[in-house]
Amino acid sequence: MGHVTQNPATTAEDEVATLCSDLIRIDTSNRGDHSGPGERKAAEHVATLLADVGLDAKIYESHPGRASVVTRIAGTDPGRPALLIHGHLDVVPADPADWAVHPFSGEVSDGEVWGRGAVDMKDMDAMILAVIRQRLREGRRPPRDVVLTFLADEEAGGVWGARYLADSHRDLFEGVTEAIGEVGGFSATLAGQRLYLLQTAEKGLAWLRLSLRGPAGHGSMKVSRNVVTELAETVARIGRHEWPLRLTQAAQAFLGAAAEALGMSQEADARQVLEKLGPLARMIGATVSNTSNPTVLNAGYKVNVIPGLATAELDCRFVPGYGDELLAEIDGLLGPGVEREFIHHDIAVETDFDGPLCAAMTAALLKEDPSAKVVPYCLSGGTDAKSFSRLGIRCFGFAPLRLPADLDFFGMFHGVDERVPVDALRFGVRVLDDFLDRC
Repeated sequence: MGHVTQNPATTAEDEVATLCSDLIRIDTSNRGDHSGPGERKAAEHVATLLADVGLDAKIYESHPGRASVVTRIAGTDPGRPALLIHGHLDVVPADPADWAVHPFSGEVSDGEVWGRGAVDMKDMDAMILAVIRQRLREGRRPPRDVVLTFLADEEAGGVWGARYLADSHRDLFEGVTEAIGEVGGFSATLAGQRLYLLQTAEKGLAWLRLSLRGPAGHGSMKVSRNVVTELAETVARIGRHEWPLRLTQAAQAFLGAAAEALGMSQEADARQVLEKLGPLARMIGATVSNTSNPTVLNAGYKVNVIPGLATAELDCRFVPGYGDELLAEIDGLLGPGVEREFIHHDIAVETDFDGPLCAAMTAALLKEDPSAKVVPYCLSGGTDAKSFSRLGIRCFGFAPLRLPADLDFFGMFHGVDERVPVDALRFGVRVLDDFLDRC
């Protein structure tokens, strides 16, 4: 681990890159089961960093090794509702052979922190820790109670992290009405205009398993049915299906702001705007319709045996309000005898781009970047906001970063050579610190 100094004069900007690098070096790969290293070591590290500045941080272990950290900071006005700030400690796996540097090295090179989790989301974890540590060293309490959580299992749906805490330790969130988490508050540059994308919505999740059974037989025989062929036809239909546009308020607002930045008419068709977004179009394009991507195929065990069972797995995501439509369409695309079951199913989340918390986030960003514009957007993936929104908490994505115009930020999520600029981390801690004064 890198040494995080306890000098009272140390600022959040001084230590944020080291905090991020140290967290990356703790392998918390989540393979979707309990076969990985788990989050316990990272949770203990985070709890120690919080204890260093006087916080009583408790570790909650939902399964051996699957650990989350929770603490509460008393605000100056105990009569106000509390704010939740949540980050997750787990990361998706990474193969070192694919990377320019080892994915768990936490290397700092050319002004960037490299490694798995650099953008998803140990960068935000580090920014939270850096800001809180500085504020408490200086004796600066937030205006309202703040609940901090550093969570397990987000990358597999949060069952052993956020969902476990929301279901089994609901008292931890007593009085919490609003929350901020990952994948929002970062910049995207269009035609020289920096837009900060504040997440107010995220798509729902339907991971599906399809199964088809039929007669097994010898591979040399001519057969009337082959489950591999039949299931493959279903998978192909689903994978090629063209979903209609379904625009949320957040998507409409973002596309309107993007059209303005690009010098296009405000009445420009959504697809016309998407064509002008460059790398950003991959993610934004996924937020304006339901999606269904086949990801896993399984059948057979020997080349000369026709199997009696074939299965496929699909990653389906639905726009808020269109979950029933997605499942009805999928069912209409299934071939005869194909059965569908959920691997994981979770809600979509949506809130309005208004209110004092939105104003605080916007003001904090514009203080650091006055010529920019803050716009809402819908996230194509999912976050732990799904679990917390079930408690009636209004959730936003706000992990502020000012990014280089040519950085393919969304390509970093779950990609190779994941990295975050040190200057972006330093920007983020300034914004978060100011936001906490305003919230």
